[in-house]
Amino acid sequence: MNTQRIPAKEVLRNVWVAIAITTAILAGIAITACRQAGNVSKAQNTNGSSYAEDRALIEDLQARYMFALDFGDLDRYVATFTEDGILDIGEGEWRGRDSIKHILASMPEREDPPSEPGTPELHPSTGRHSITNIVLKIEGDTVYGRAYWFHMSNDNPQRSAKLNSYGHYEDVIVKVDGKWLFSKRKIYNEQVPRWAASANNPCW
Repeated sequence: MNTQRIPAKEVLRNVWVAIAITTAILAGIAITACRQAGNVSKAQNTNGSSYAEDRALIEDLQARYMFALDFGDLDRYVATFTEDGILDIGEGEWRGRDSIKHILASMPEREDPPSEPGTPELHPSTGRHSITNIVLKIEGDTVYGRAYWFHMSNDNPQRSAKLNSYGHYEDVIVKVDGKWLFSKRKIYNEQVPRWAASANNPCW
């Protein structure tokens, strides 16, 4: 029997060659996977941006809307809508920034009742909105949104915080010159029967 011993150096060289080939194959697989993942991410939004980028900007829009609403900043409030944007609080559609601003500005402000005689003057009551459960369906430069809203207020003689209203939004949001804006916002308010939503799930 012919038993030829392979030199140790040659064995090591063969091992290193096998490792190098395996590493190259794995690297190629990883690069292909990354490219495919990138293609999937881009395919989610045909406007060229990623879902994460668009969602972050839309959530920022939602928050700026809330701040402007709670602090009575009508200019910044209507600026979250397109020029011909629609707001519907349950009393029909108000179309256009100027129209929305005019209607809201003409609404009488609620005044707090005076403090009882002999008691310290109470500071004015305030209200704050919050938004949760934001669901978005992004189709290019148009987004369909659903979200819950809640309202906290201390509008009571004790000035203690109370959850006093809630509902949900149904939105159409569009990108105009690279900026997301409300094209239409429909507000449902569960505290007012004629403004309340139906029993059907509004989300897809």
